[in-house]
Amino acid sequence: MSSISLTRFLIEEERAGHVNPDLRLLIEVVARACKSISVAVGKGALGGVLGDVIASGAASINVQGEAQKKLDVLSNEILLEANAWGGHLAACASEEMDHSQPIPDAFPRGAYLLLFDPLDGSSNIDVNVSVGTIFSVLRCPEGVEQAGDEHFLQPGREQVAAGYCIYGPSTMLVLTIGHGTHAFTLDREQGSFVLTQKGMRVPEETKEFAINVSNQRHWEAPMQRYVSDLLAGKEGPRGKDFNMRWIASMVADVHRILTRGGIFIYPWDRKDPGKAGKLRLMYEANPMAMLVEQAGGAASNGRERIMDIAPSQLHQRVPVFLGSKKEVAEATRYHLEHDANPA
Repeated sequence: MSSISLTRFLIEEERAGHVNPDLRLLIEVVARACKSISVAVGKGALGGVLGDVIASGAASINVQGEAQKKLDVLSNEILLEANAWGGHLAACASEEMDHSQPIPDAFPRGAYLLLFDPLDGSSNIDVNVSVGTIFSVLRCPEGVEQAGDEHFLQPGREQVAAGYCIYGPSTMLVLTIGHGTHAFTLDREQGSFVLTQKGMRVPEETKEFAINVSNQRHWEAPMQRYVSDLLAGKEGPRGKDFNMRWIASMVADVHRILTRGGIFIYPWDRKDPGKAGKLRLMYEANPMAMLVEQAGGAASNGRERIMDIAPSQLHQRVPVFLGSKKEVAEATRYHLEHDANPA
């Protein structure tokens, strides 16, 4: 069987009526940008791109209140520049920017909105752990002359495409356009993404969970009880032993779950009670939820489906429970039962 490139795959999806020409070309532009980011990540210290961005003698802080890495800024610039002139977008929004950025007047505008986390897991860059780019595509509402932040505030179920690119031992693009989740591996010699797994499936049940247990003392009661029952193993109420995995790079953790199952959890905690969660709904939770659901998994905030949440802010945060369908349902059950009987 001959290899199928990303371009050929998208053309075949277009012929099947699953994607239109503008969306196909937009995805190809994002994929090309990810190849450029892969090169920069691969050079590491040789490219002079490690470490924090320093401004006025201190680390530069982004809109999220986090120290910006040099590769964060470079990745953001690569994605913005690549998508500015293609004619497929009305505006972009990035986790690294306070507000969305409309396509400049000098370039043609399209019908789509692109959101991205240019380099997820960037705190791991300096220790050579896998990081990645996450992206989400929405339709720009009809009749909008210049898209602003408010036009991005659509629930995740309105996404027309989502994906991530993981920069690890191999560079892989994992993509959905609403008809399954598919993995493409970058052939470095040919310079193209090649389909290596069509129709990824997340097993419904699992014995693996990914969570930062160091935050346990800050969790709410149903989360404490849920993880306690997991750790009790065969002798506990779940009746089986669980293994814990935690890479601290969402792309890497979710990629493992898409590959072999599991549940990834970043719950609400009391460390910062003013924030509804750690992860961003628009840049991380929604696109990952779409990918996981299209692979037969589930995604919840502990109480409701993530992709049903109506966003109120561009940088809104949410708790995240995603992965194997039955385990996400079980974790959600703990929270709903507690809400019904808080005592």
